[in-house]
Amino acid sequence: MVERGASAPSLPEDWPAHPDPILALNRMGSFDWDLDAGLFHMDAQAHEVFDLLPGEFDGRPESLAMRVPQPEGARLDAVVARAIKEGRENYGAYFRIRRRDGTWRWTHTQGYIRRDETGRPRRIVGIVRDATQELADSGARSARTAQDDAFRRQTNVVQVVSAALAHARSVQDVIDVLKDTHGIRHVGAASLVMGLVEAGRIRLVAEGPAGSFVPGTGVTRIDEPYPMSEVVRTLAPRFIESPEEFADCYPDLWREITDLHITSAAYLPLIAQARPIGAIGLLYNDRRGFSAEERAVLVALGGSIAQSLQRAMLYEQEKDLAQGLQQAMLPRTIPSVPGAEVAVRYRSAALGRDIGGDWYDLIPLPGGQVGAVIGDVQGHDTHAAAVMGQLRIVLRAYAAEGHPPATVMVRASVFLRDLDTDRFATCLYAQADLSTGIVQVVRAGHLDPLVRDSDGSCRRVPVEGGLPLGLSAEFGRLEYPVTTLELETGDTLLLCTDGLVEEPGADLDDGMRDLAALVVGSPRDDVQGLADRLIEAAEQRGGDDDVALLLLRRGGPESPRAGGRLRSHVAPGDPEALSRTRHLIRAAVRAWHAGSRADDIELVTDELVTNVLMHTESAAAVTLRLLEGGDRRVRIEVEDSSSALPRRREARADGVSGRGLLLVDRLADAWGVEARGGGKAVWCEFRVPPDSERAAGDVAGDHT
Repeated sequence: MVERGASAPSLPEDWPAHPDPILALNRMGSFDWDLDAGLFHMDAQAHEVFDLLPGEFDGRPESLAMRVPQPEGARLDAVVARAIKEGRENYGAYFRIRRRDGTWRWTHTQGYIRRDETGRPRRIVGIVRDATQELADSGARSARTAQDDAFRRQTNVVQVVSAALAHARSVQDVIDVLKDTHGIRHVGAASLVMGLVEAGRIRLVAEGPAGSFVPGTGVTRIDEPYPMSEVVRTLAPRFIESPEEFADCYPDLWREITDLHITSAAYLPLIAQARPIGAIGLLYNDRRGFSAEERAVLVALGGSIAQSLQRAMLYEQEKDLAQGLQQAMLPRTIPSVPGAEVAVRYRSAALGRDIGGDWYDLIPLPGGQVGAVIGDVQGHDTHAAAVMGQLRIVLRAYAAEGHPPATVMVRASVFLRDLDTDRFATCLYAQADLSTGIVQVVRAGHLDPLVRDSDGSCRRVPVEGGLPLGLSAEFGRLEYPVTTLELETGDTLLLCTDGLVEEPGADLDDGMRDLAALVVGSPRDDVQGLADRLIEAAEQRGGDDDVALLLLRRGGPESPRAGGRLRSHVAPGDPEALSRTRHLIRAAVRAWHAGSRADDIELVTDELVTNVLMHTESAAAVTLRLLEGGDRRVRIEVEDSSSALPRRREARADGVSGRGLLLVDRLADAWGVEARGGGKAVWCEFRVPPDSERAAGDVAGDHT
């Protein structure tokens, strides 16, 4: 025996345990319902109570529908939900099951609700037993059961329709539930009409089945002699019990609906927060009059519909507000980019009322370059959207000032840390020179970009990344390596947020591969069509995250075209390579008809290469391109692996060094320095005379 005062033993954590044999002796079965996993475990005796064979039940509660009819299941669910909502520890209920031979069996269940330390229900354990004989033997209980059956028949309409309306997220969802043939059948009506109150009028929004609409009643005033107007004015239901009463009270309307053979009707005001938001009319052709119980049930039905409508209307308002705020934070327009086709898309989350921090941006940059940004602020609320808007603006400002990509990321991270917010953001920034196709990419905890080549293939471009914005500044790890890639004419750069590729339970790499496969199967030369297809795929998949997408395709009709290209490598201590490179440069600029600029190009290129060999311990990678478009230009890029930036300084009168960058600045039309991965590149451009005689060819490939 248990000692007096001893606490009751708790259920073991490794439930389901083997039930006490006494349960089986009393024809009781046990169950364990894991609310988190959605699994319903039953022992062998419980299977017998439900008349289930071994292996016939898969452990999902909804699978019991084969034995528990929908009305009984809905009532039982309501009992459990009410017990959970009221904070009770247990519940009990009688319900019927349909055995495999078609006969009915009364069953009784008792459940014990187990909660965690926060009060959240986690599991329900209990018993089920055959109660058929028990109810048959008890006259008092039989009488009570008969009363319960009558009450269930009356309330079943409200329960079934309310259950269907519980999933309505919009006014149209509510209308679809009520217009559906099954919805009309549940309320026992032959047809229905529903209207919403708008600016002192009633606008008809639903009629079912088709053909029950009365011409001229699409929009009516509240003071007109119609039953729907009357219930809105009085806030009281109107029950019309016979055709004669209908014809006497509403002759104008009756003349229009005589072909429907209506014998009675119930018009109910839809009231929410003490004000009418609409009205619904239920028309019957197989009955006269309404009992007190039926009237009470229909009034309850009207209240349920009104609550669903109000919830749907508020939901739509919040969704419109969230989407409007999100759109206001995104760029109003995307600038046209000479030499590129651009497509952007944004899809809000399926959750509707939530608002995310996803964004895209396209930024015109000095020197004819363009910056492409994709990012995602942590969270789905208005705070995330506000942080996103501020971050987008400052990142745009830093980029427009001409800072290199790594510096743009560093400054944006510091800004987010100092913004007095606990949010961080992932981001990818790509700075593209469309005249050369060179793209510098930095990544802050974001997805890698994809590139669709002009032949239709698609590849993921691995980008060495840093920590998300905000976190990198917080932890003092402000390193954002730069990855350089080259877009050929017709290539498309694809940037997106994780809502386009992530699915619950799926691997991210699999999602990226699926995205690449989808891109391959899309039209090659239509970035707008590609963007639409990707968003349509996201819509079909659903998901609870926003999607931002930016596509940039090089090679539009206004793009400068490369007329020639020379690339050569010069290693330290290799005079032959240096001499050979000088000869190649001289031959190239002559072949490109550089005219009077040829000597300047040769001199500046030689100076830049010599600076690399003298002041760094790395090789020099020399690239010359002839760019033809609005004006012909020769672009020089000299790369090395040193991160030290060149400094322009005044040379002494007797000095032999210090004049290199002064010479570049004096002779070139434009020049600058760019970070390239672990090193840098010094570039400059020279305008050359137009070549009207012949197009320059590609005079050389790669040389070492």
